[in-house]
Amino acid sequence: MPVTTAVRIRYFAGARAAAGVADEDLVLDGDPTVAVVVSAIGQRHGDRLGKVLAASSFLLDGVAVRDTSVRVPAGAQLDVLPPFAGG
Repeated sequence: MPVTTAVRIRYFAGARAAAGVADEDLVLDGDPTVAVVVSAIGQRHGDRLGKVLAASSFLLDGVAVRDTSVRVPAGAQLDVLPPFAGG
């Protein structure tokens, strides 16, 4: 029986605007990495989100991800944080 992994994606600021949704659930085959999840959501939502993803940082279950080869466990939450302007 194939293994699947369900992940909750939350988009913030410009990522939310580019994706057109605040959050969504994604089911992937196997044992995906953060890079695989990011690629899948980029393909799902197109070039506009793809550009935002290239500059974004990510939180996996509330912990900053520096290495996108980290495995994403089933039921995890991945937050997409684009660069924020401040002032």
